[in-house]
Amino acid sequence: MKKNDLIEIEITGMSSEGSGVGRSVDGMAVFVPFSAIGDKIICRVVRVEKSHAFGRVEEILEASPDRIEVQDEKYNSGCGVFGQCGGCTTRHVEYAAELRYKWQRVTDALQRVGGLDVVPRDIVGSEQYDGYRNKAQYPVAAGPYRAMIGFFAPRSHRVVENHHCLLQPECFGLIVDMVAKWMKKSGATAYDEAGRSGLVRHIYVRRGEISGEVMVCLVCTSGKLPEPDMLVESLREAVPSIVSVMVNLNPEDTNIVLGTREYAIWGQEYLTDTLCGLKFRLSPRSFYQVNRSQAERLYGLAAEYAGLSGKETVLDLYCGTGTIGLSMAAHAGKIIGVEVVDAAVEDARRNAVENKIENARFICADAAGAAAQLRDEGTRPDVVILDPPRKGCDAAVVSAVAGMSPAKVVYISCDPATLARDLARFAECGYCVREVTPVDMFPRTSHVETVVLLSKLKSTTSIEVKIDLDEMDLSKAESKATYDEIKQYVLDKFGFKVSQLYIAQVKRKHGIIERDNYNVGDGKSKVPQVPADKEKAIVEALRYFKMI
Repeated sequence: MKKNDLIEIEITGMSSEGSGVGRSVDGMAVFVPFSAIGDKIICRVVRVEKSHAFGRVEEILEASPDRIEVQDEKYNSGCGVFGQCGGCTTRHVEYAAELRYKWQRVTDALQRVGGLDVVPRDIVGSEQYDGYRNKAQYPVAAGPYRAMIGFFAPRSHRVVENHHCLLQPECFGLIVDMVAKWMKKSGATAYDEAGRSGLVRHIYVRRGEISGEVMVCLVCTSGKLPEPDMLVESLREAVPSIVSVMVNLNPEDTNIVLGTREYAIWGQEYLTDTLCGLKFRLSPRSFYQVNRSQAERLYGLAAEYAGLSGKETVLDLYCGTGTIGLSMAAHAGKIIGVEVVDAAVEDARRNAVENKIENARFICADAAGAAAQLRDEGTRPDVVILDPPRKGCDAAVVSAVAGMSPAKVVYISCDPATLARDLARFAECGYCVREVTPVDMFPRTSHVETVVLLSKLKSTTSIEVKIDLDEMDLSKAESKATYDEIKQYVLDKFGFKVSQLYIAQVKRKHGIIERDNYNVGDGKSKVPQVPADKEKAIVEALRYFKMI
């Protein structure tokens, strides 16, 4: 198989990016965007790798029952760039089919990546397919005749022009129209990535679904805007619900959208919205779920899994502006939120004050460092909420959380693959998956969120044994705990594993004789020595079993 070959294949699965997957006659996997399970197609091969290939639909021989006409008003409403921009990937199939695909993606990741024999609950679908996003970031690029404003094409920085995306509220398109007109009239230049020149890089828009408040933020290389009053006047005239017009400064050569500083050229520096009955204050860099209605369902599931009685200490890692933790505060004894973005932490603290929540504390730190800090302080949460970015939790975070021995961990994930990897890590630390529910936060895209309940593994079986204490030498029994018993004690108490070699080294240090050369080596290779933290844990285990 080579580039430009035409091959006939049947689509039998979906990839994590929303492409259909079929197999060539020689068994090679072929990924085909905008195909559907059950399609029989003629595919044009566009790239061939060692183990797989990529293609595009050349002709549909037999359409999948899931497929719909892209011109259907209910689903497409005249989108002229479907298939060109990097947004929608499933607009060509029925929404019920999209939900099945996403449920299967989560299931496959748990089983194949995590090695978990888990069947998720039914996926929670969204009532709204279009116009559900409360935030949009439109890249701005220099074009041959005018500024190009829209969205990046897949796997590129080429801007596909589109002011009125169907996933955004109608007012977002009006705002982009006004900014484009202002740029033309004022002479404000679009950013040229190759030459690192130009002023306007992105148009960033937020909207409070309940409050109706709208924020417009221009991401620029400089704070000096031409004709700023003209911009504000035209925006307010087009969208009267605008409460904030801001400039975010990002002069760096980077793919990161927002810089670290912003200021208001008109109005306030934030907007407000209501979520789960609470009022939240949002600045440009604050994290907030883009689908508010589905976020309430997501947080409701998290609260259901947490099962709070009013006495628990809840640790909310990656807390953003505090939305998850604060939504549970009325049912908890104490909320501790952790977030690395200082502006988000400030918003979280304000949100707690404005909602008269007095049992919440927020720490500005990375998740691993804060978890270790709280563990060292002796704070042991009953429930830990994890809502990490797409890359998931690193091993240090999992280890630190497990080391605090919470009864429950509620993990909210936006990537099934990294979720499955992290669940396998938690399993190594003694935590098992109790329940999984996928939630569709982003209809018409390939993304899916998942809520997982984990709890510390406990034995569910027992046997009865009769022991005659008069015939038992208790002192010998207490002095001879097995290696497996010591390993299990350390895992339960400290949340990490220790090897038999490390146990032997510690026993030898304390005069408990091991067989010759067990932990010494043959002199030809270097024997790893027990780290200080693991030595401390093993010593405590030896004391517990009265061996020292």
